[in-house]
Amino acid sequence: MALKVYADRMSQPSRAVLIFCKVNGIAFEEVGVALSKLQQLTPQFKEINPMAKVPVIVDGRFKLFESHAILIYLSCAFPGVADHWYPADLFRRAKINSVLDWHHSNLRSGAAPFIFNTVLAPLFGRTPNLQAAAEAEKLLSNSLSKIESFWLKGNGKFLLGGFKPSIADLSLVCEIMQLELLDEEDRNRILGPHQKVREWVENTRNATNPHFDEVHKLLFKLKETLQKRRSEKLTSKM
Repeated sequence: MALKVYADRMSQPSRAVLIFCKVNGIAFEEVGVALSKLQQLTPQFKEINPMAKVPVIVDGRFKLFESHAILIYLSCAFPGVADHWYPADLFRRAKINSVLDWHHSNLRSGAAPFIFNTVLAPLFGRTPNLQAAAEAEKLLSNSLSKIESFWLKGNGKFLLGGFKPSIADLSLVCEIMQLELLDEEDRNRILGPHQKVREWVENTRNATNPHFDEVHKLLFKLKETLQKRRSEKLTSKM
């Protein structure tokens, strides 16, 4: 029975899992769950994941949610996955776990609410919370600084001084890619000061292409749509 991956490509963690499977040649069936249509709240989906979130995998009778746990499982359960993704070395593996734990309470806790309250809320007919956006931006900027000054220390191009990407690189970079939805001014303000982060994002993208760009097509399409709307809005004011 083929592995099933329940995902929405607008979801950062979903993209990380999909890219990982494609890069490592893991055969799977992608099952779309449209968050914008609230499909994650249906009784059918809640039977798969009572937490009503994506991604989720079903491997035979085994069900698993939470993207970090999924990436760890896939790294260990499927033969042929290169060791650099989640090394057999216990010390290296523990370091990767520490990055993944840090991700949720820092980078993701800043990036996700910031993007929601600046870009996505109006698309869902919600009123943006400007105070929440401001607080999230502070955490996001601080997290980018921490990545640059701490997690990217070493001679390698990747986190923890690695010369090849790990599941931590993929998880964090997919999070940062959500910033593509910002207007150019906001994106430059946030990412502009972090050249090392921008280079690392590009290194991870290059290391996982063409799958990285293919999985991000939906995000890039939304980016183009938003840019067009902003341009039209600006023109109408002139």
